[in-house]
Amino acid sequence: MTKTSQWPVPTDSIRYVIPDPVVKTLSRHPLTRDLYPLAFGHYRRAVGHHMHREHHSDDLLILCTEGEAFLSIEDEPCVVKAGDLVLLPAGASHRYTAAPENPWTIHWVHYAGPLAEDFRQHMGFTDGVRVLHLGRQPRLLVDFNGLLSVRQTGFRTPGLVHVANRLRQLLAAIPLSMGESGQSQQPDLDVIHNFMREHLDERISLGQLAGLTGLSATHFATRYRELTGVSPIQHFLHLKVEQACQMIDTTDHSFTQISSQLGYDDNYYFSRLFKKVMGLSPTDYRHTSRH
Repeated sequence: MTKTSQWPVPTDSIRYVIPDPVVKTLSRHPLTRDLYPLAFGHYRRAVGHHMHREHHSDDLLILCTEGEAFLSIEDEPCVVKAGDLVLLPAGASHRYTAAPENPWTIHWVHYAGPLAEDFRQHMGFTDGVRVLHLGRQPRLLVDFNGLLSVRQTGFRTPGLVHVANRLRQLLAAIPLSMGESGQSQQPDLDVIHNFMREHLDERISLGQLAGLTGLSATHFATRYRELTGVSPIQHFLHLKVEQACQMIDTTDHSFTQISSQLGYDDNYYFSRLFKKVMGLSPTDYRHTSRH
């Protein structure tokens, strides 16, 4: 059984631990074996909450919504505050203690499965990044609370299949929360993407996009890739290809005309970009049956 803290849970907090035999079922079930929860809960103003693990085999994700805690991961200390999301990965020794004068309130989930490491990377956690500063995230709270919907179902498989996929939804949405967190020195993606959509008929530069944020081109490109997983110019190209697909589907314009309307005088160049993104040439795309 996964090792949770022995903090005495008061009536306004919840700890839900899935029994080992049920965990074994989840680890074999085709709909849950790639990623499945082991335990989860919600601790409110967790006075005296502390834990020390030298060895453990699961990942632990913690969202702090109030208060503070003192955390050490692999002997690297930090203070966790409201709005912080913490990942304690399998194998990483750690200890944490709720601040005595201002104890944290947390949602948490232990989980395992072959996709756990892939989700770490997807969420933006690395060996050097264990804490993400998200700020207030109502949608993330909804996803955490969704895990608790499995209570009072008697550990039945249908409910646990549901909660395992709620867990996947929660982890998959973390980068979206990062994009909405409004951190200082973080590009406003809505402003950038609106600018891109308004200039699909042009060839815009990295410098133009960086100018919208007040960041240097290099810093902007790095931050944008961290938030989205792609470069800003690559995303702009994908928007152009999406628009080209729409025009192919809804007009009888030649691809030369479409290329010109999207800012490319050389339609052969844009055709190669189109094929690289779509896997089909514009001509093949136009003559492929789609429903």
